[in-house]
Amino acid sequence: MSTEGDSQQLGIWMTGAIVVGSMIGSGIFLLPVALAPLGINAIVGWVISGLGALAIAYSLARLAHGGSGIQAYVEEAFGPTIGYLVTFSFWCSNWAANAALAIATASAIAWLNPNLNSTAFVVPTAIFCVVVLGLVNSRGARAAGGLSVVTVAIKILPLLAVIAAVALASQSGGKGGSLAAMPFGLAGLGSAVALTLFALTGFENATTLVNKVRDPARTIPISLVGGTFFVVLLYLLSSSSVLVLLSESEITSSASPFADAVGRYWGSGAALIAIGAIAVSAFGGLNGMILATGELGYSMALRGDLPRLFSRTRGGNTPVAAQWLGSGLAILLILANGSRSTAGLFTFVILLSTVSVLIVYFVGSLAAWRHCRAGERLIIIVALGFSVFAFWGSGAEAIAWGLVLLVIGYGLRFVMRAVNRSSPVEELAPAGPPGSSA
Repeated sequence: MSTEGDSQQLGIWMTGAIVVGSMIGSGIFLLPVALAPLGINAIVGWVISGLGALAIAYSLARLAHGGSGIQAYVEEAFGPTIGYLVTFSFWCSNWAANAALAIATASAIAWLNPNLNSTAFVVPTAIFCVVVLGLVNSRGARAAGGLSVVTVAIKILPLLAVIAAVALASQSGGKGGSLAAMPFGLAGLGSAVALTLFALTGFENATTLVNKVRDPARTIPISLVGGTFFVVLLYLLSSSSVLVLLSESEITSSASPFADAVGRYWGSGAALIAIGAIAVSAFGGLNGMILATGELGYSMALRGDLPRLFSRTRGGNTPVAAQWLGSGLAILLILANGSRSTAGLFTFVILLSTVSVLIVYFVGSLAAWRHCRAGERLIIIVALGFSVFAFWGSGAEAIAWGLVLLVIGYGLRFVMRAVNRSSPVEELAPAGPPGSSA
């Protein structure tokens, strides 16, 4: 049994691909539209957000290095109730993000043919993507990890292409656009940090895997911190390159700034390839999110916080029922977005999901404090401070609804405990080396 479990566990490359693949979804490719008017503030914003994301990634790596899933380690620090509420928030954030990424994948495909740019195409295609990736994930973590490796190799192409375009343009003496004239200041910088931070979320998915990472004490920290650093650097260089290659007016009026920047220097054929890579990027991000959503549902079900059905696994300790629960909720949200009368619901849930993941960042960093030496706690302080800043930037309404979500989660837990009528302690995933419970 342990041999089968070991063969299904993820090493550094696959775990790192899940980190990078979850971070690089669809948001980065449209972000220049919002950043262009901010000028130099946008570039500085990437630096500040990158440092904040790295501090949070380091904190979560110190917390979840045992590989038993983030819920086990928050429980260890603050007890089962806080552990559940953090996991429930994380879970809600992920299945909402699944819907967003599925729609982004379908929308990117529709860019290739304007005749496809309609709800009649986007909604069924988005649902199809969720179903396909649900089937991939049901084959086990290594199937999802292998797909992540492939999609990461494709999705970084548009990002590298714009960096190369700037390098070539500078060597040939060509002139592109120029940064917007907005002066550097606190207001512009605050907007830039808020926008860029949200583009960097996703690395936290590496903490969700329950006993599916080989040598987690080494693999998780390297994958989390290394993968986050790679994406931060790539985002800083590529996003700044788009701001330099195209003028502010060209960016703000573009449906795909990266594709337009690539097309400026390599032609329309290259632009179409870039759009295809952007579709693959959203598809790959969805793959990692479905994996993480299933793991979070599985973790809660093990403790009796969801129906016991969702704690069942098959080959490679794969929680198929929990995966399809998250996928089903995402499909419902996609269908809601297909109606003009309910499209506002989709926007609202996505906003709520952003606040939910900030709960994970803050509590996870706080829980990591006890695992860090004195010198490392400065990084934890940065992570906590940055999480608080991001909460503030989300606005009072989003924070209030985040608290409502926690109340709903607590009520759900009360009902589930009454239904399951069992103690969670005996069925916890062990906070030790993987392979001991599969």
